[in-house]
Amino acid sequence: MDLRDLYQDIILDHGRHPRNFRVLPGASHFAHGHNPLCGDKVTIFVRLEDGRVADVSFEGKGCAISIASASLMTEIMLDKTMAEAQALFAHFHAQVTGGDETDLSPGLAEEGDRLEPLAGVRSYPARVKCATLAWHTFDAAMAGAAGGSGPLKTE
Repeated sequence: MDLRDLYQDIILDHGRHPRNFRVLPGASHFAHGHNPLCGDKVTIFVRLEDGRVADVSFEGKGCAISIASASLMTEIMLDKTMAEAQALFAHFHAQVTGGDETDLSPGLAEEGDRLEPLAGVRSYPARVKCATLAWHTFDAAMAGAAGGSGPLKTE
């Protein structure tokens, strides 16, 4: 099996069997994201405790890339500080857009490597928004006031 097949298997697995796909009771932050170009929709729920992501989940509907990205993001963001979450967001965004990738601290390098299967979307510009929707929505949830955020549209 070559690396491309492995990456495809990871995306399909997370797309078909998403992790943390649920409403999060007691979420301190949430946001809704919508990509009107393709119809993908996601709601991200986050519970912060002592400056760390104590729990994170999502609900929504969309293509396999959108769901897989949200699933991977919820696994990776768990127990991260806000600074770590921002560093991972910047790294991932650069991976999928072909931008200058930021160096991750040694403690975050493994999580950055786990995101590599989604980096292939940079070859398909129309799919980049699918891969980044959950990440932008997570960022909007964190930027919003505790208790929620308004709708977010990524166009």
